[in-house]
This record gives sequence, C-alpha cells and structure tokens, in this order.
Amino acid sequence: MTEQQNQFSPICQLGYVVSDIQKTCEYYQRIFGMEFSEVIDVDMDGAILRGKPVNTKIKVAFAKSGDLELELIQPVEGENLYTEFLASNGDGIHHIAFPVDDMDAMKAEFAKKGLEPLFYKDMGVMEFAYFDTTEFGGTMTEFHYWKMET
Repeated sequence: MTEQQNQFSPICQLGYVVSDIQKTCEYYQRIFGMEFSEVIDVDMDGAILRGKPVNTKIKVAFAKSGDLELELIQPVEGENLYTEFLASNGDGIHHIAFPVDDMDAMKAEFAKKGLEPLFYKDMGVMEFAYFDTTEFGGTMTEFHYWKMET
C-alpha cells in the first residue's frame, strides 16, 4: 500500500455552532481552561447562500488548542448555514476548515468534483467558502483565504 499525499494544508479550525456563545465560552473556560477571544459581532450582509445574496449577522469567538483554532458561531439574524444547522442539529460541530492560498483555484477544483460553494463571502481581509461534505462524517468543509497576515 502506498501512502497518499494530502493535497490540503492541515486542518486549522473546528467550527461549532451554538445557541448561546457567552454560556459556551464560560463552559469551555470552566471545564477545559480555554481562553476565548472577546465575542465579536460580524455583519455578513451580502454573503452568498446557495447562489443568492443574504443579509445576515453572527457572533463569533475564538480559542486555540495547540495549532487548532476553535471557532464558536452564534447566528443572530438572517438566513445562513448556521441557523439551518442549529434548527436541524442543535449545538455542535459544524465544519472543519483548511487555509488556502488561492480561493479561486480551490473553488474550481471542487467544481470539477461536482461541489459548488453553499455559503461564500469576501470580507475584504479574508474570504471563506463552505462546501457540503456532510454526506460522510456529517460536517461541512470551509476554506478560507487570508489576504493579510493574521
């Protein structure tokens, strides 16, 4: 058996959708000693959900576990993948994320595999795109491209 080379960078993030971000941050702090960033309000108006622009707002907070980032996401307003996930699954792991150097190339590569972005936004300093990879493993895949050093 030959070892197959992974074409992706290592997973950099696990994204959790939660109904109450403040309580979740406090819980992870108490149970695991994890320190989360301040909760950030994010206006994602103009994001593309299934090919159509949407107006939506979320709250996010981040913590590190070694090299892995944990992202907590609380949907606040409007349509997005997070409100859908919360309605059908409750709180839980929503996505794994990989950094990419070229978002257009990654979207083209996934299009060849029959996958188009379900949710996409260019936020100026970074772009993200979610692909439905829930058929096996139950999680979405996010690619994000940072246009500036973080």
